[in-house]
Amino acid sequence: MSAIEAKLAELGVTLSEAPAPAANYVPYVVVGDLVHVSGQISMDEKGLITGKVGETLDTDAGTAAAKTCAISLLSQVKAACDGDLDRLVRVVKLVGFVNSTADFTDQPKVINGASDFMVAALGDAGRHARSAVSAASLPLGVAVEIEGIFQIK
Repeated sequence: MSAIEAKLAELGVTLSEAPAPAANYVPYVVVGDLVHVSGQISMDEKGLITGKVGETLDTDAGTAAAKTCAISLLSQVKAACDGDLDRLVRVVKLVGFVNSTADFTDQPKVINGASDFMVAALGDAGRHARSAVSAASLPLGVAVEIEGIFQIK
């Protein structure tokens, strides 16, 4: 078990196999020492986390959904590192999309679910640049989708 996975275990998180892409794209692309991970949608052991923040979901539910995206992002990074998550150097950037109502303005609070998780799991290596934007809808009606860029060794 990698040191990062040991920290994840302390947080009560076990990475599952990286989700397969749902269409004609790859889940990640490695360019030099950067891994570009395709958008990961909100899902947990029960399935997709769907809904619109500000309508059917509150901010806390959106934040929890964003955390599930972060966990999937790390699963993809682990796959990109041939199973050795200790090759992860840092999170470079996250771009989060929140399925939210037109008058909902707390997208950054929702995406904090992913950002806070990355810092809790990775310490300073989890600090990153970020965007948090609203979307009128997301694939399959999910609440959140997040893509990321990670540096590896």
